[in-house]
Amino acid sequence: MSHPNTTRRKHVLKEMMEDDYSLPTEQQQIVRVVSSRGNNLHEVESATAENFLVSMPNKFRKNVWVKRGDYILVEPIEEGDKVKAEISKILTPEHIKEFTKAGIWPERFAKKPTTPSSKAEHSGASGSDSDDSLPPNTNRPANMDDDDEEEETDTEESSAED
Repeated sequence: MSHPNTTRRKHVLKEMMEDDYSLPTEQQQIVRVVSSRGNNLHEVESATAENFLVSMPNKFRKNVWVKRGDYILVEPIEEGDKVKAEISKILTPEHIKEFTKAGIWPERFAKKPTTPSSKAEHSGASGSDSDDSLPPNTNRPANMDDDDEEEETDTEESSAED
């Protein structure tokens, strides 16, 4: 006999991942996950560059996860002051293709096409070892130059002693 939680998880995952490519309703909107805020809350960015919080519905909790950069479909909620919407579906690459074909994918989230010549320029020998082309690591504090400043002050102090 299967465990009730296993059966529930199976049905929730099936609902989330089913090949239902129906277009969003007028109330729903496509947003991109910016960060997780804990307590099943996620900060998202809308197509109009507005950031707000959305909640994960009870039925998806402990069964479905979203990460930074994922696209989701949300529905507005009435009682929300800070939390303005609730997740209704996590969008897969197949959903994105269908929405793009239908012409409803937000221009803000459209991927910039890269031409083979521009790829060759960026991956050439000159500058391929450069850290400038890497995206910033958001898991690190922004100001990591404190160690360099300490070394400089140590050098100045030792030269002043001489």
